[in-house]
Amino acid sequence: MKNYKFILEYDGTRYYGWQRQPGQSTIQGKLEEVLTRMCDGEDGCQGGSQVEVTGAGRTDAGVHARGMVANAHMDTALSPEEIRDYLNRYLPDDIAVTEVREASPRFHARYNCTGKTYCYTCYEGDVKPVFDRRYYTRLEERPELEPMLEAAEVLKGEHDFRNFCVNPRMKKSTVRLVDRIEITREGGYLHFTFHGTGFLQNMVRIMVGTLLEVGYGRMSVAQVRECLQTQERRKAGPTAPAMGLCLVGVEY
Repeated sequence: MKNYKFILEYDGTRYYGWQRQPGQSTIQGKLEEVLTRMCDGEDGCQGGSQVEVTGAGRTDAGVHARGMVANAHMDTALSPEEIRDYLNRYLPDDIAVTEVREASPRFHARYNCTGKTYCYTCYEGDVKPVFDRRYYTRLEERPELEPMLEAAEVLKGEHDFRNFCVNPRMKKSTVRLVDRIEITREGGYLHFTFHGTGFLQNMVRIMVGTLLEVGYGRMSVAQVRECLQTQERRKAGPTAPAMGLCLVGVEY
């Protein structure tokens, strides 16, 4: 069997996240379904067993991706370009595979990942944009930028982000390194960009919710610092809606 690396993008609006789940429509599930069908004898492939796809992460329900990375071991006579074309022929229109290449046998999309970039988009203008309505969260108030930037500096660095995780029973380490947080305004949009070695479940969305609370004046920068020093999830801000979040890219 050969190991194949996939780069894909998807609109996560109608999916129950990345991870395969019984009775639910997921990105991983759709990929495995099409690849298994491909390796059951169609178009020069040989197989007969379920193809298992490993993703670089597990995006939540409603979250989008422009540069998700995955890998799968398959026995196929198709070239990487033919695999890509097969996938794009049979996958739903809201999932696209932009690249397929043969990877080293030991390549693992999740374990070999060294960094990820996420972008969260809000809209704060007067008239809501219609055509990208699935990809931003509309704000009812206009937050102040300077205090959010100050609070972002507090969140940067290596910290225990337990309070920024939706899973209270997380048994693995909740220490993560976030080395870049950028907040920019452009044409009525407010963009939050995060880069780090890895992120906990809902971590980016909780950081956005916390920064917005600071921008609204409902939290202080000192309270954000306190969030990193306590074990109480309620100390941090709310979880921002999923629709504004997009996985931009994964690094190896």
